[in-house]
Amino acid sequence: MIRTALAHRPARVGATLAAVAGIALLAGCTPASGGAADEPSDDAGSTGSGSTGSGTYADGTYTAAGTYATPETVETISVTVTLEGGAVTEVEVTGDPQRAESEQYQGQFIGGIADVVVGQDIDEIQVSRVAGSSLTSGGFNQAIEAIKADAAE
Repeated sequence: MIRTALAHRPARVGATLAAVAGIALLAGCTPASGGAADEPSDDAGSTGSGSTGSGTYADGTYTAAGTYATPETVETISVTVTLEGGAVTEVEVTGDPQRAESEQYQGQFIGGIADVVVGQDIDEIQVSRVAGSSLTSGGFNQAIEAIKADAAE
């Protein structure tokens, strides 16, 4: 006969509340679609030219890093965009993959991102899947938010 020991009701309620609190805490860690205040930025590569874009962003070339988690590791990509009139005219993404699978997906993403974002208003860019790569998009979107903060006038 198999005997199962159940925790007392107060212990189960406490465990449930702790789990809900943990989920709520982790939900706050996900990148938001707006507001760069919560996003890390990399100002080291920013080189805004100082001329006025659409009135919201200065024309120029900006660089920022973005990170994203895979099941095995945390990956980082570097995004460089050139803005003219608030629109992306050039984009370059470089990766530093930690695993072979990440190298494959970053390569696919890098190969297809220009077709998705060049010519788009930077405020409208929010990619989710590019050339079969979905996780890399999280790092890209994070970098775009940092670039928007750097370019804001």
